[in-house]
Amino acid sequence: MNAILVASNRGPVSFTLSEGGSLSMRRGGGGLVSGLSEVAKDLGALWVCAALSDGDRGAVRLAPGGRLDQAGYDTGALRMLDIPPATFHRAYNAVANSTLWFVHHLLYDTPNRPHFDARFRREWESYQAYNEAFAMALAEEAPHGARVMVQDYHLSLVPAMLRGERPDLRVAHFSHTPWAPPEYFSLLPDDVAAEVLEGILGADHAGFLTARWGGAFMDCCETVLGARVERASRTVTHEGRTIRIGTHSLGVDGKALWARASEPDVESHMAALRAQVGDRRLIVRIDRTELSKNIVRGLAAYREFLSAHPEWHGRVTHLAFAYPSRHDLPEYREYTAAVQRCAKEIEDEYATEDWDPLILNVDDDYPRSLAAYRLADVLLVNPIRDGMNLVAKEGPILSPGSALVLSREAGAAAELGEHAVTVNPYDVSATAAALHEGLTMPEAERARRGALLAGAATALPPHRWFAEQLDALG
Repeated sequence: MNAILVASNRGPVSFTLSEGGSLSMRRGGGGLVSGLSEVAKDLGALWVCAALSDGDRGAVRLAPGGRLDQAGYDTGALRMLDIPPATFHRAYNAVANSTLWFVHHLLYDTPNRPHFDARFRREWESYQAYNEAFAMALAEEAPHGARVMVQDYHLSLVPAMLRGERPDLRVAHFSHTPWAPPEYFSLLPDDVAAEVLEGILGADHAGFLTARWGGAFMDCCETVLGARVERASRTVTHEGRTIRIGTHSLGVDGKALWARASEPDVESHMAALRAQVGDRRLIVRIDRTELSKNIVRGLAAYREFLSAHPEWHGRVTHLAFAYPSRHDLPEYREYTAAVQRCAKEIEDEYATEDWDPLILNVDDDYPRSLAAYRLADVLLVNPIRDGMNLVAKEGPILSPGSALVLSREAGAAAELGEHAVTVNPYDVSATAAALHEGLTMPEAERARRGALLAGAATALPPHRWFAEQLDALG
């Protein structure tokens, strides 16, 4: 079998440097990493990632050629790249997270941003350099005819760069985000928009979480590049090469999730949460404080629900887990503050001596999140735009009797929308009504929908999701 390489910004492990100078390793976080870690290890794939912290850089410098597995760490085959911190910061924060993420999630406040000036050009050069570092490392590590699986918007230029170095390799690129429609994608400077598209078109296969996002990519190739697009066969032909566009909706390994959610630390969190809220019904949300997650409108919808339905006062609690995200960026710090303000307003208006209508938790605590899933009566997932949304899939597995209130703009709506209570994420009043519908849904109907949701959520677990893309490369 051909060798397999995986490339992503974040790797399967991270390192912390103690005050005494010693390094400690822990498993990496994030949906992409958790989905890929076991798969990569089982297949013996070499993972190439970036050093994200001083601890990571310290570990890399002690490892021969950045190969942490050859420095005695139990990581599986892993090469970590020590990209200069300033280059990494500009590539990751200024371009990947403040430009490409904003474009694909349609997040810009367009009267004021984006603002593509000379500073942006320097940042774009760093993004190019960062992608080139990955392409060169993959070219060095890959045996002849290997298959290379490049992940996400951080590395959109890698496929074309890698093809220039190693045309013998078979390359796939997978986008874990949505893809912007042409009219919004064209906010990017013309040459940058073309370079992003041509970067991905350097692959043999480009994968997306939904047919909708793959279709938007093809529309951009047609509009921006003048490429020939065949929608029936889902191919794009540009400059003499044809690449295939695939839809691979990442699911959840239900058995593994249940095994983790049954461990003692989760059980103890369940007991603590139940003691805190008593026998009240629970509306649960679990998100990072990411602009696209729409937490503020979700809290506003809960507030409107309480206003419209005083019969629920004292009988329901909203567990809102909003874990800090990307605090290097001012927009994210401001958004986190807005979430906290909104939560305080609900508390001030409705809390009584013996009833907390809202419990906001901002400390990242995975076992506590699993406990909340298991206790949920209603799960609220209302992003303004999401590549997929693993929360929408994990919740129905761990709480099959709960109702799912789901934004139609989540990628997961393509698979789950038929069995969820779907909402327009901008319509606060409709979301408030959906929360009420979820709470009052007959038990038999919740169970029927829950079984269908769980079945859809586990249809393509990580191993099969990855295998599908490998098969697409031949």
